[in-house]
Amino acid sequence: METGVNKAAENMCTENKNAVENSAECGTVPGNPADPQPYLASKFELSHQDLKMYSPLTLAYIGDAAFEIVVRTVLVRRANRQVNKLHRMAASLVSAEHQSKMVAVLEPYFTEEEAHVYKRGRNAKAATKAKNASITDYRRATGLEAVMGYLYLKGDYHRMVDLVELALERV
Repeated sequence: METGVNKAAENMCTENKNAVENSAECGTVPGNPADPQPYLASKFELSHQDLKMYSPLTLAYIGDAAFEIVVRTVLVRRANRQVNKLHRMAASLVSAEHQSKMVAVLEPYFTEEEAHVYKRGRNAKAATKAKNASITDYRRATGLEAVMGYLYLKGDYHRMVDLVELALERV
């Protein structure tokens, strides 16, 4: 079965190479293969944006997903558990209350740039309210997510993972 899937993907790449001069569709984007962003940019014709131009809530939006994928990856790789158990564990780790505690640990380790992004995210006025958290925890969590989004869009995955590791170890 796997061979059939691989053959189909190979055929699609071969067919698409004729239609597209850049062979990005077949995974040959120059640069670091661990960085999905150049591939995404080439596939969807995304232009480069100055990260300082993004609103802090936009950074928090993508940062929420980036943070959660790191946490879920850690949980899945540590143990093959039932999905509902994984979900409960992940939900507790990505909750605003838990993220607020993580900020208390991480704030002294933020670079000047990260501290600036954090403060912008924390102070942003969101249209939504915290469902199961205090306003303070919600805002601190939004600041952390803004930092995660900034690092993700910057392509600084090592820094993002290092901060998550530090927070998970100490909270």
